[in-house]
Amino acid sequence: MKAIAQKFNATFGADMTGPAIAFLAVMVIFGLAANNFISSATFGSVAFQLPELGLLTLAMLLPLLTGGINLSVTFTANLSGLAAAWVMQIYGGVDASPSAFLLGVLAALATGGAAGLMTGAAIAYTRAHPILVTLSMMIFLRGLGEFLTRGGDVSGFPSFIAPIGHGQLFGFPIPLLIFVICVGLWQLLLTRFKLGFGLLMIGSNIEAAQYSGMNTRRILVLVYTLSGLMCAVAGVIMLARFNSVRVGHGESYLLITVLAAFLGGIDPFGGFGRVLPVFVALIVLQLLSSGLNLMGANQHLATALWGVLMIVVMAARTIVSAYFASRRKKG
Repeated sequence: MKAIAQKFNATFGADMTGPAIAFLAVMVIFGLAANNFISSATFGSVAFQLPELGLLTLAMLLPLLTGGINLSVTFTANLSGLAAAWVMQIYGGVDASPSAFLLGVLAALATGGAAGLMTGAAIAYTRAHPILVTLSMMIFLRGLGEFLTRGGDVSGFPSFIAPIGHGQLFGFPIPLLIFVICVGLWQLLLTRFKLGFGLLMIGSNIEAAQYSGMNTRRILVLVYTLSGLMCAVAGVIMLARFNSVRVGHGESYLLITVLAAFLGGIDPFGGFGRVLPVFVALIVLQLLSSGLNLMGANQHLATALWGVLMIVVMAARTIVSAYFASRRKKG
């Protein structure tokens, strides 16, 4: 057993221990307790529901790695979706052309990028705590969206948009493919680009990063701008999935994105974390939700169990890390 654990850590990294334990636990428990849990229907449901939460978690991931946070991810996504919706409404609504949709996507990316840019600039140049800045941005975006929509939603889009939220390509859900591409981009960013190394340095010790000659302000601005752009992608996916946009869509996802990141081994204080364990953690959370639905459990119970799962996995990860640390000391 020890040899298996050591081989696993050497191959996948110690931060995969928690998500792997959680994945196996969920599969075994619900495989025994829920009928038809291990089926194509369950995994199909997970594949279509995962991208919304997953994209928002990716948007949360980069700020967390710098030791910050982005509490405005859901409202940035919704306002970006509203920007795309308004562009399509201007150019015909349900009769809008593909070029109008592309223009709407650009408007969404511009909106998300601008929100992230303002947030990053405020954090980088005022040195205000990210919680305060992003909380202020969240309140601003929510208020702005409700003012512009009068608390309602925007709907009525061309039919060719629907496959982006519900369609398949070569047997794979299109939103899942988009999410996997985004996971790959974040993986490349963190492992192959100077920005990835820089944001991890900032998360470890921002003073040391400054003394080493890094432009920490520029890195922080880029981090939050990229976070905003990922929010915009999530906003477009939600627009296509729900065929409408509302300021409050996905509001409950905010704290779950933080939960998924920490479950995936992201250091709460920044400086350490990888994309793959977070991806596995997201699958675990979605499988947990689907398993409880099959058992007829209340959705509020699923939310409570997400918290319990987080505590259990963090405890297990701490115990495993302590075990291997003691073994190394012994020689």
